[in-house]
Amino acid sequence: MSSLMGSLYVGTSGLQTSQNALNTTSHNMANAGTPGYVRQIVMQSARPYNTISIAGSAIARQQLGLGVLYAEAKTQRDVFLDKSFRKESGRSAFYEISTSTLEEVEDLLQELDGEAFEKTLNNLWKAVQDLANEPEKAANQSVFVQRCFEFVTRAISVYDGFAEYQNNINQNIKTDIERINEIGKRITDLNVQIQRIEAGKVERANDQRDIRDRLIDELASYADISYQYDVYGNVTIKLEGNDFVKHDSYNEISLFADPITGFYTPYWRTLATTYYDMFGDEQIDIKGAAVFNLGQTISADMNTDIGMVKSKLLARGTHRATYEDIQRSDPNRHDPSHPDFDPTLTPEDRIHYDLHISQSVIMNMQAQFDQLINKVVVGINDILRDAAIKAENDAVAAGKTKDDSAYMKDAYGEYMQIFNLISPDQPFTVSNIIINGDLRQAPTLLGFQFEDGQYDNETVTKLKELFENKEHTLNPNVQTKVNLAGYYNAMVAQVANSASVSREILNNQKITVDEVADAREQVIGVSTDEELSNMIMFQNAFNASSRYINVVSEMLEHIVTRLGNG
Repeated sequence: MSSLMGSLYVGTSGLQTSQNALNTTSHNMANAGTPGYVRQIVMQSARPYNTISIAGSAIARQQLGLGVLYAEAKTQRDVFLDKSFRKESGRSAFYEISTSTLEEVEDLLQELDGEAFEKTLNNLWKAVQDLANEPEKAANQSVFVQRCFEFVTRAISVYDGFAEYQNNINQNIKTDIERINEIGKRITDLNVQIQRIEAGKVERANDQRDIRDRLIDELASYADISYQYDVYGNVTIKLEGNDFVKHDSYNEISLFADPITGFYTPYWRTLATTYYDMFGDEQIDIKGAAVFNLGQTISADMNTDIGMVKSKLLARGTHRATYEDIQRSDPNRHDPSHPDFDPTLTPEDRIHYDLHISQSVIMNMQAQFDQLINKVVVGINDILRDAAIKAENDAVAAGKTKDDSAYMKDAYGEYMQIFNLISPDQPFTVSNIIINGDLRQAPTLLGFQFEDGQYDNETVTKLKELFENKEHTLNPNVQTKVNLAGYYNAMVAQVANSASVSREILNNQKITVDEVADAREQVIGVSTDEELSNMIMFQNAFNASSRYINVVSEMLEHIVTRLGNG
């Protein structure tokens, strides 16, 4: 009789477990299309046994089982696939930004929405050729000055395009850091919720865990992360090697805006130093507090090519680059035996380009482009100045004074220059060049004709040679020499090659990410066919338990009502 009563527990446990299993299966099917949802599986265990007898003659205790227990609905994850997916997706995000930046630079150089700078440079080169053939023609002189004006105007437009793109990336970095902080706060809140729900060991916060894991997936695309789960349901996260999420708190990432460029530098507020200047204003020293180490060599072997924010920081760079960033590292300027030796340069200047310019796509293009403009502008000005000096020396040789020579001089006796400085105390950079207004209004002031009526063929020949001589390199790491006429094309080719390599890396990386994602989806994904099969199985189990209880009930009724009466 007692064993029959205990059998009711077995049937009841079957009903309860089957019902819970059906609920879990229905939950899986309802969320089959929910992004980030992880399939839940039913975990069952045996209920405690009742001991009937502990007779010494028995080999083991005589025990009576009380059925099955629905333990929990556990999410099905593979920690190794999760870590692999997050690492590879972060690397893919890095190269996606790198590739898109190179493609944008290609568009800026080719100027799809306007007249290409290449055409402007070629027009100037053609004007120089025409001038070298017929320097006496006023039309050639006028076209030459006009082409110089167009050259500077288009150069400013291209360089401003680089600067504007830098500003766009800078704003994107700000938005990304704000999102990273939002994720950190949300994960912290979820840690608290999960710990509260699972404190009683009654249920498992699977949906909250799914949301948290989806946020970790997103966070992995922004930066290099590592994480660890504890027995209480918390997750702790390190971002770029520093603590980010710690149980019920997170370290907020702040942004330091450069007072000159406005460029943002993400830094750890807890590691920064606050002090007051001589005026009593609060200042922040972020030395040693930067989130991202941009001085590292980018390498997949060292896992330094992970995260879109680092890629954006590298692409944007730290400032508006000019030709000076290249010349500081020019080997010739560091060689005491070379005519271009500059004794003011330091050993640190030798590696300036590699440390601060080469890894930034935009800064590299800015510096190379500005170098082209500088060489053309300074080259033309120097040739005209040398012509004026030669005329002065010829006058002195003829028994006159330098002031007696007016060749290539303006009304004030100054050397004639096509390009002038906006700020005289600054060098010739794209943003510091203006065309000589007098020459623009009266190009024939150049003349190219000496006082004796002879034309200055030597000077116009030097102008032509300025564009023809192959004596320029794009940067200190490039050995191939080009002339100024082909310099711009070499720049475009360099960007195109880099973009091609980056696209290939990105495509291979996407294949890797897709393979890992597919493998992970096989573990965490919901298969409606499989869930329907489970639903049928649990429904049959429920029906079987119901019939089992009915049988036991009928047996008890038979014993009580019939056998009892006897």
